[in-house]
Amino acid sequence: MTRSKQRKQSRFKGRRRVAPSRTVLSELPRFINSSSWLQPNFSVLSVISCSTGLLAGCSRAPSFDIVGSFFPAWLICLILGILLASIAHWLLSRLKVALVLPILVYPSLAALFTFLLWLTFFS
Repeated sequence: MTRSKQRKQSRFKGRRRVAPSRTVLSELPRFINSSSWLQPNFSVLSVISCSTGLLAGCSRAPSFDIVGSFFPAWLICLILGILLASIAHWLLSRLKVALVLPILVYPSLAALFTFLLWLTFFS
């Protein structure tokens, strides 16, 4: 054995090593350490989520009678939104407006027109 090892062993011979504490939370009382008092029960969350789904079905969805078939109003708004986006495409190409990302602009315009029609007529 080398001299440096012998010195280290003689220096730590009578001492007992103290393990470092794992966390600060281990010294807290048991009920705070579990952190279950911060989180709601699973049953409470399931009741809340189910009740919001049930409340959404209280009102009847608006629909149109077209040639004997009932079409939902969102479908009509979507078709009109796509039609308005194609008119906007024709207008922008007629005015020679160059778009950087037309693959994102026209679906966004269709969605914008669809949501605006829905908000205008059904809210």
